[in-house]
Order: sequence, then structure tokens, then C-alpha cells
Amino acid sequence: MNSIYTHKEIFLREIISNASDACDKLCYQALTDESVGMSRKDFAIHITVDKDARTLTVSDNGIGMDQADLENNLGIIASSGSYRFKQEVGDDAKDTDVIGQFGVGFYSAFMVADKITVVTKKYGAEIGYTWVSSGADGYTITPCDKESVGTDIIMHIKEDTEDEKYSEFLESWRLQELVRKYSDYIRFPIRMEVSKTRRKEGSPDDKPEYETYTEEETLNSMVPIWQRRKSSVKPEEYNKFYRDKFHDYADPQRVITVSAEGAVTYKALLFIPGATPFDYYTKEYEKGLQLYSNGVLIMDKCADLLPEHFRFVRGVVDSPDLSLNISRELLQHDRQLKVIAANLEKKIKSELEKMCKEDREAYETFWKNFGRQIKYGVVGEYGAHKELLQDLLLFYSSTEKKPVTLAEYVSRMKEDQKYIYYAAGDSLDKIDKLPQTEGLRESGTEILYFTEEVDEFCAQILHTYQDKEFRSVLDQEIAEGDREKAQETQDAHKAAFDFIKETLGDKVKEVRASTRLKSHPVCLTAGEGLSFEMEKYFQAVQPDSPIHADRILELNVEHPAFAALEAAVTADPEKAKKYAALFYDQALLIAGLPLEDPAGYTDLVCELMK
Repeated sequence: MNSIYTHKEIFLREIISNASDACDKLCYQALTDESVGMSRKDFAIHITVDKDARTLTVSDNGIGMDQADLENNLGIIASSGSYRFKQEVGDDAKDTDVIGQFGVGFYSAFMVADKITVVTKKYGAEIGYTWVSSGADGYTITPCDKESVGTDIIMHIKEDTEDEKYSEFLESWRLQELVRKYSDYIRFPIRMEVSKTRRKEGSPDDKPEYETYTEEETLNSMVPIWQRRKSSVKPEEYNKFYRDKFHDYADPQRVITVSAEGAVTYKALLFIPGATPFDYYTKEYEKGLQLYSNGVLIMDKCADLLPEHFRFVRGVVDSPDLSLNISRELLQHDRQLKVIAANLEKKIKSELEKMCKEDREAYETFWKNFGRQIKYGVVGEYGAHKELLQDLLLFYSSTEKKPVTLAEYVSRMKEDQKYIYYAAGDSLDKIDKLPQTEGLRESGTEILYFTEEVDEFCAQILHTYQDKEFRSVLDQEIAEGDREKAQETQDAHKAAFDFIKETLGDKVKEVRASTRLKSHPVCLTAGEGLSFEMEKYFQAVQPDSPIHADRILELNVEHPAFAALEAAVTADPEKAKKYAALFYDQALLIAGLPLEDPAGYTDLVCELMK
């Protein structure tokens, strides 16, 4: 048993599942045999604890067993009565909730018990039987008197050791916790005597007295909320289920229900959280959906059901068609799981697109919470999911003054506009003040503002959208036709440009006249490939081996500051060198790049102010 199961607490799930199967079998028989005289509402499972005797008992009023059943089901490991029942019933088995199929679940109890006694009486039989085993030296079966039909599994819990505290399985709170965790959706009530506290009648208000009493309580909710029709579930019920199930203080922003039949039958209830979990962007955060089979929890976080780009989704999936391994703890990663995962991915994307179109305010809230994850999805796996995710992207627009989709941007492009223009920077305000954006903004051309590290990587991975290429206003010349004009301007001031390049040396790859600067004297442009924002990113993640973008210094020849430098080239070359250094440092500051010598820069400014 210890080689099959990884968690000892699983035993209670297995024993309760067997009891549920027993109830289901008699319930099924009652459909065709009126003499049974019971309906589904008459069946129940009871848990009883005796701390003094160290016994934990799980009782049911299901089909029961006779001597042959005991020998076949409990005397032979991996012989499953539930599996045989499903085979005999055939197509009608889908109308039952029979869970077991491997015939080993019962033995999981030996992980926590050193002796197990089974007292059972089969429906229609006159006598009952007692099966006893300590798990190692065989078993005994003896006749016994048992008034009611059904089965009692009496587990004598092992004594505590230094490493294992078996007594926890005799604690009421622990048993309640396990039932709600693994067996909450067993379709028969699971009942247990629970200790409670109440105020004594007649006790004074100033000195109230309290007493402890026991009361039988149903521990499980039985019918999963995802099995009910969506029209019959109120929004507040979904919200409460989400908050309780996933321990979130906020209501979900979106509820997604899925009911699929066909190659794989399953139901899913998914939630898009209304707030970002505090640990979401940390290594500690675990993605995954709770996976159930016939209402029994199989896996708490099944990561394979969610793609990385939708890892923020929470919820449950319940399918009777899953191929489970013998312990029912781990899933065989087979075709059925892949089919479910692919369908859920399409459904989530569809719901997000619907939210974006029909409730933009809600989508923008979602985007603030998880937009970065969608961008990571575009970039991840070398852009394998970019086609799927590109229509979900939002970027701030210079003209609309709000986040827009790429489709909305393209729909507003001018007839002669070839590119989707973007500008990257630390914040919207800083981008708005960049000299390189001035010309485009004056012409009314829309610019997308990139403020996150991943944004430019997104643009590079996408490369185009609806056949329109992404083009950075910070790193490229805006119009090819302006190159000739820029060259003519530069030739007219050749001496000054050659002087600046000679002065700055290897600090810059090129010095050239700008066609886009209007009121500003200088800006720094990156060459092809790596941008300044990418340089900052790589500097942060790998400081010991930094990667630098090419630096191209652009100058506005119409600006008085350039005229001052040009005049100094002839009149005072030493001062002209200081002007050149000043221009370069100013360009670094505007680009958000660190100064090579901050103290030297301030000394230079002070010297030129004399």
C-alpha cells in the first residue's frame, strides 16, 4: 500500500468511495426491485470515532457482502466488485455513480490501521459475516448477527510513532477536513457526530455560561455546483463557492461553465479571479485545476489542464472518462486529458474576447491583473501561441488616451501608413515627453506606448499584425523619404558632425542630422536589433555580462544649441568638445540610460555656466 499511495490521508477517500459504490449498487437494484423499498434519499454513510478504543468506523446501508463477496473482493487483491458491476450493467452504468475499478482502495486503510474488521450483511441474505485481518497473515471470515443490510469498516488506528502521528485520524476536525477535501461531492450524505458549543439556557447576560454538546452533521455538500444547470445557480452562489474553494477574499471577475459530451465527457467550472494573487508572479505560485472523477478529488492542481498563458484561471474539471492509475492519485497523461486541455484553452480565449468586446471596463480590469501573463504567453515558446493570443493584447494609445487592441489601432491607421508605431519607456509620462515622438504626435499619428519589459519582445515575436509591421519610433527613421533630406542637411554641416563623431569616438556608432526632432536639440537612437529598453532588461537580469545597443546620436540643426556648438568648432574647439560631451550625456538621460560619469557631467554643466 505504501508503494501505491503517496499520502496516507487518501485512505478515507478510498473507504468512503467503496461505501458510496455499495449504496449505488443497492440504489440501482431498487429501480427494478420494488421489494428493496428504498430510494436514493434513504442511503447514507456514517463515520464514528472511538478514541479510547482507537477505532474509526465507516458504515453504509448499501448492498452489503456475503461470504463469497468477501473472499472475492477483500480476499483477493485487485479484484474489484465495482468493476464487475459496471461490466454487468453495461450502458446503464452511466446512470450510477460507481467509482471503484481496481480493487485496491480498501487496502489503503492498512497504511493507518494495524487491524481491520469488516462486519457486513448482503441485501436478501439472512445472516451477516465478519472479516478480520491485520494485513500480513491472511484473514478470517466468520458468520455474525447483523440486523441491517450494509457494511461497517472498523479500522483500529496504529499507535503514534516519532515520525507518524496516526492519532490525527481520530480527531473530528481532521476527519471533517478530509471528507470536504476528497469526498465533498459523493452523492450520498456523509454524517458524523460533531461536538459543538452553545450558551446554556437561563444563564445571565453579564456572565453567560456555555456547554458542549454533540450533534450529527452532514459533512459533504453532495451535489457539485458544476453539475447543476447554470440557469439554476445564482451569481452569489458561484461567488461563494469560488471564495470558499480557493480561499480568495474577492469575487471572481468571470465565471465560465463547460459541459462537454463526445470523445471525452466532462464538466468544468472555471473562474477568472477578480484580483491578482499576492504570489502570482513568484516561483511559489502553482497553476492547475482541481481534477475530479465522478465527484472524487483526483488531483488538487492538475497543471496539464491549463496552458501557461492562462495559468491565472482557477476551477474544477470533473470527468468519468479519465484513465486513472491504480492509486487514483496520479493521472495517466493520455489523449483524454489533452482533449480537455485543448477545449478549455479555446473556451477561455473565447470568453476573454467576449469580455473585451461586450464589457471593456471589465476587460481592462482583467488586463491590469493578468495582462502581463498574456504578453508572456505571446513571447513564450518562441511565439508558438502568438496567433492565439494577439487579439487579446492591449497597449496604451497616444491618441485615444486609453488601452486599445491591435485591431482597433489598425482600423484607425492612415491610408499611407505602413507601420504600427510604438515607443518604449519607463512610464506613459516619460514616453509622452520623448523627443522622437514629437513629430508623429503633431501629425496625429497614433503611437502605442510600451511600458513593460516584455512589450518590445512581444512586438519582435509578432513582427506583423494584419500585414502591418511593428516599427519603433525610438530606434528607426520614420520615413524613408526623409533620409535624403537628412543627408543633405548633414552634408551642409559636415564639419560639425565630423568634429562631434571624432570627439565622442567609440561612444557612438554614428552622429547624424535628425528629421524628427522639433523643439528638442538632441536624442539617442538605437541601431537595428537591440533597443535601449531591452538593454536595460538584460542589464538587470545579467549584470555581469551586459549587452549594449548601438548608440546613434541625432542632432537638430535648427536648434540654437547646435548653432552654438557649430560656431565653437572654429572659434573655440575645446569648448566645442565640451558641448559635444554635454549633448551625448543629455541624450543618455533622455533615453533613460545611466551616465558614464555623473559627477563629471555636473562639473561640465557648472563649467559651461561660468
